[in-house]
Amino acid sequence: MYSLEFPIRCSPTILYEFLSTPVGLQEWFADKVDQRDNKFNFTWNGSTDVAEILEHVENEFIRFRWDHYTKDEFFEFSIDQSAVTNETILRVTDFADKAEQKDQERLWNSQVSELKHRIGS
Repeated sequence: MYSLEFPIRCSPTILYEFLSTPVGLQEWFADKVDQRDNKFNFTWNGSTDVAEILEHVENEFIRFRWDHYTKDEFFEFSIDQSAVTNETILRVTDFADKAEQKDQERLWNSQVSELKHRIGS
């Protein structure tokens, strides 16, 4: 498991919309996003992966599990507010094998860069 932190210039409420709704996630995370109950279908280049929402607290965090993950693996977006700067911080937590972690971190950096662009941060 690893975590990455990104400062995002927007309110936690706006950020949470981009992390937890099909419309918001489709802006930066996947080409197409559909939701049915607690399952999200994420499509990239015609290929679809399914993730289930495990837990969420509005404007604080949302935790997903990909269908191909083991029972104790997940990926999570959590939102913190810096006490010092009052900046909104996005923390991404994910699982990867040691050999794949650097590639995964690069992918998250690229995805969050797109998120910041869409938000105007």
